[in-house]
Amino acid sequence: MKKLILVVLFLGIAVSAFSQYSWSAPRTPEVVPPPQAQPAPGQFQSSLPLVYAVPELNISTGSGDWGFIGNRLYQTDPNARLAKVNMPIPQNGGMLYEFNARYESGIEDGHGGFGVHLFADNVIHRASWGSGNSWLLWVNYDENPITEGIPAGFSFQVYRSTSQINMDLVLSFDLNEFAYLLTYENMAYPVPIRIWVNGETGEVRIYDPTDYYMEYYFRIDLPTGGVPLRGEWVSLRTNGLVLSFEMGLGF
Repeated sequence: MKKLILVVLFLGIAVSAFSQYSWSAPRTPEVVPPPQAQPAPGQFQSSLPLVYAVPELNISTGSGDWGFIGNRLYQTDPNARLAKVNMPIPQNGGMLYEFNARYESGIEDGHGGFGVHLFADNVIHRASWGSGNSWLLWVNYDENPITEGIPAGFSFQVYRSTSQINMDLVLSFDLNEFAYLLTYENMAYPVPIRIWVNGETGEVRIYDPTDYYMEYYFRIDLPTGGVPLRGEWVSLRTNGLVLSFEMGLGF
């Protein structure tokens, strides 16, 4: 189960935020080692005050069939390809996103995915391909992909959104070496996801919920001129899956 968690935690991989580059094909990711010692359990290496991404109660359904059952937020339409729920969350400085995701059904047709838009400046409350200026971190399973750069099977993508209708693939990872872990027994468990982003520096840390001493570290580019990342919305998304989410200590 730990390996499954680590695989899904690739959701936290981030890339050049709001850069002015033109991407013609996915590029090879670079893992940058931390410049200083590893933090103690539960601590963060930043002088910024830590802000938890906590949604207000007035979350807005963009598309799909969303609703709470107990303390879990469900998307129950397996046919919704652009299912989305928007949460008004001001984002700047050091942000911590915590939630868990649990598979319910929908993968029987060999296709499905889920992800999260971070640092979105604006959203629309209906189906849309993109979500303003934001970054979409996406876990995907597709036995017959039609998009160039996306491998068949289990994979992870990062998309750069520049409007509600424009979104480009920036990074793509083949995760098929972990596909054997995607059993119905394993997928019955909620998978914790913990992502920390420093909007001032582009630092990203992905924490292993089973071992506080283990983390994945990345540094992303800031916009031209080093302007810090800012955002007003976070959006959860699904594609062809019934999923449920539970908001964690923060988000």
